[in-house]
Formats: sequence, C-alpha cells, structure tokens
Amino acid sequence: MSRFVRASKYRHVFGQQGKKEYSLDNIKVTSSAWDTNLVAASGRYISINWNASGGGAFAILPLPSPFEPLPHSFPSKIPDLIPLARSHSAPVLDTDWSPFNDSIVASAGDDGKVMIWKVEESAFEGWGQEHWEPQDFDPVARIDVSPRRVGQVLFHPTANNVLASATGDHTVKLWDLANPENAKAVLSGHGDAIQSLAFNPSGNLLVTTCRDRKIRLFDPRASGEAVRITEGHGGIKGARVVWMGERDSIATTGFSKMSDRQVAIWETAGLSNVKMTTIDQTSGVLMPFWSDNNILFLAGKGDGNIRYYEYENDQLFGLAEYKSSDPQRGMCFLPRRALSISECEIARAYKVAGSSIEAIAFIVPRKSDTFQSDIYPPAPSSEPALSAGEFFSGKAAPPNLVSLDTGAITSGAPPPSAPAAISPTKTVSAPSPMSAPAVSASETLSSPVKRPDASPLPVSPTEPKTPARSLTSPGDDSSAAAALKEENARLTAELRDARAQIRNLELQVESIKANARKAAALLDS
Repeated sequence: MSRFVRASKYRHVFGQQGKKEYSLDNIKVTSSAWDTNLVAASGRYISINWNASGGGAFAILPLPSPFEPLPHSFPSKIPDLIPLARSHSAPVLDTDWSPFNDSIVASAGDDGKVMIWKVEESAFEGWGQEHWEPQDFDPVARIDVSPRRVGQVLFHPTANNVLASATGDHTVKLWDLANPENAKAVLSGHGDAIQSLAFNPSGNLLVTTCRDRKIRLFDPRASGEAVRITEGHGGIKGARVVWMGERDSIATTGFSKMSDRQVAIWETAGLSNVKMTTIDQTSGVLMPFWSDNNILFLAGKGDGNIRYYEYENDQLFGLAEYKSSDPQRGMCFLPRRALSISECEIARAYKVAGSSIEAIAFIVPRKSDTFQSDIYPPAPSSEPALSAGEFFSGKAAPPNLVSLDTGAITSGAPPPSAPAAISPTKTVSAPSPMSAPAVSASETLSSPVKRPDASPLPVSPTEPKTPARSLTSPGDDSSAAAALKEENARLTAELRDARAQIRNLELQVESIKANARKAAALLDS
C-alpha cells in the first residue's frame, strides 16, 4: 500500500443532510416510468413531476435549505391540495429552469407539448391557512413540439430564451422562445429513444446519448446531422451524459452488456474513450452531475448513497461517499451562484426520497470565517452572454461568470470551435489526444450581479392569470381573430370547470381516506 496520500483540498468533503423540519414532506411523486431526474431547481424554486389526476402536472415549491427553515408562512408538510401547473393533457416527463431567470421554468409532457411558466411570488401567500383555496399556475406559452412525447427539455447555458427539446420521434429541436412558431434547428439521426442531452458551457455544441448505444455530438447551427458519432456503453438501459466544464471532455454513465454500471470519460475532439470504469452491478440508473470544482457526483436511482470523484489528469479519484438508508427516486443540484458560502458549501443536492424532498449540502471543513477563494471558482451568472437572435445568427460567446465573493461579473474563456464534420454514419474508434481548453484573461465588468428576474422572458404576460396565448394563431384577419378569441374564452371556461370538478373529486377522496383511517382506529381500539 502506498505511504502517500494524494494532495487535494476536497479530500475531506462531506455530505450533510438538512434537518427533518427543513425538508418538504407529503410529496406526491409521479408514477410515470419515463426515465428523467423528476426534479429540477433554480436559485429560488424547485419543480417536481406530480402524481395528479386529470392529465399531467408538476409542482412548484420554495427551496428547502439544510441550514435554515422554510419561510414562516410556508409549511414543511405540504397540504394535500396545492397549486399545480396542470395544463398538460398527459403526464409531465421533465422540467428545467432558466439559468437567467429563477422564476421561469419549462415543462415537457407525454402530450407532445412544451410549456413555459412564470412563477409569481404571490402564488405562495396563505399556503395551508384556514379557508385557503389553491389557484393553479397558468402557462405563459405553449409550443406544439411533436405528435409524440417530449421526453427532455434543456435551456441554453449562454443564450437567453433558447430551449432544446428531445422528442419521441428521435429528434432534438431548438427553439427561440420569443418566436416559437417553428423550430430554429432540428437535430436528427438518432436510431432510437434519446436518453439524455447536454450543452457544453458555451452552448455551441450539444451531445446526446441514445438507446441505440451511440453517443452523438452536434453543432446545432451548422447542420442537423451529428459531426461525431461513437459507440457508447454496451447496454441499452439508462445512459446519461454531462459536460465536464470548460474541458473538451464529457462524462457518461451507463451499463455494460453484462449489466455492470459504468462511468466513462470521452474527449470530444474525436469522441474517443479516455477512461471506462466499472462501478458495481446494481440495476439503478446512475445520474451524473458536474461541479466546476472538478468534482463529478454520481447518484444511482434506488440507491441511498451519492459517490463523488475529483477529476485530474484524465483520472477520477474517489473522494468519499454520502450514505443514507433512504433510496432516491430522483435528484438535482442547486445552481452554484445560490450556495451558502458562509458554510463552505461547494454543492447542494435535492433528493426525492419516498414522499419527501431532502436538501444535502456538500461542505469543505474550514476553520476560517473568511471567503475561501480556493474552493469557489467563479460560477455561471444570471446574466446571459447572448440573445437568441445572436445565437441563431452564428455568434458565439463564453458564459458570463459571477464571483461568489464580490458579485462582480466576468467573461469566461472563449468558446471552443466545433469539430470538423465527418460522415454521420461513421463510428469513431481510434483514440486522439486531449485538446487543451482555450484560456484567456477574464475581463471584469463593473456591473454587480443581478438577482432573479434580471432578464424577463419576452413572452411573459402583463398579468399573472391571463390565459396562455396560442403559438399557432392565424394572421391578423379581424373576423378570424374574434372567432379565435371567443373559442379561447369558451375553452378557458370549460377548463376552469373541469379543474373545479377534479378538485371536488380529490376532496372527496381525501375525506374517504380520513373516514377509513378513523374507522380502522375505532376497530383497533
């Protein structure tokens, strides 16, 4: 055994679960078998796919914290009836929050639609109080994406109002949310269901994993065909991908042909495999999460533990493992700009376990109370680097970064150029050397970091409860517009009545359950 220990400032990182009273309880997680993380978080809110009758729905809730309780007016035990985002006609499969506005969330459903929602702070007033009546959220925009399901949605990391969606007809579509009538780019060539997708930090490249066992790299603005394709993991079950920060590397998780769980590192210049590691033989899908501290977190569905590794010199070095007896159904991580730096928190996970959402803080133990600059590299800020129009016209820019100490905004390193195109049917197998990431001096801007709502979505309504406008409306013909307005009013009224009937039925069900519990208690006594 070696007498030396590898030096690392993250060697003693540990996971700390928040107190029970700081978590969210009585969560009703969806029963859909579609494989996503089920939960997503912005700097202020958390969304979770909900088990609801009458179509599809997801819940929007305030963020729990491992260090402080929820706002006084908000109960940690969620009421049986809460406001939901209900407008999907089939189960909600995935949600994602805008990186530039903590109140904007996109949802994807089994009905083939993507919807955009804006959260108003007033939505949480009076939760659980006497005579409180929940009012469902309304979308601010609807996009008819596909006749088949939309399995994943993902916001662009640098361009404002750009959204990617993965559909059941095996394509990825990119949308400008200010003008969403038609997709701006369609990425095709997948032979089966798309299992995950990820942008690089500058957003000029996108990588996907697919049930056909292949990894595909796209330049979304250059061509609808992949510029790199290679064989991924041998098993068809649950392959995931995450970009490893500014490096020209990606990490994937998946299964071997013998059902071993694996994690692999690939360099993007040729999509050749750098390192393949077998984790164990458990059946749960591994969810990968990257932190700019050069740490890769692996959380397995059905596991109670979270493994984390430091990446250095093309190697993954095990740091430690957070262990719990409660298995997780889904997980997400908080944006780094919202971490508690006073607690030396370098990452925070939100774990869906049973009927609760728990916050887990990953902390570097330090005695000093001053800002620890060595463990807090600049984080992606809430300031977009590009508009949607600039991005789709071909402009590229590095992400804007924010200092977690001073709040100053800096520009990141120049984005890497897209790899040269090759035949999309050709499989890359020959290794090639790692490409060094581009480096440039950061240009400090004098403007302070802007907090949530710094860049409002152009499609946001002026009033929170205005019915969502159609994204496929006809032209300006006055008679057609009047007919459409009348039809929208009729459908809105029918929807309101249907929601009222659903709530009455849910109340009756809860009453029946309560009576059954009382009867059982009487029989037992």
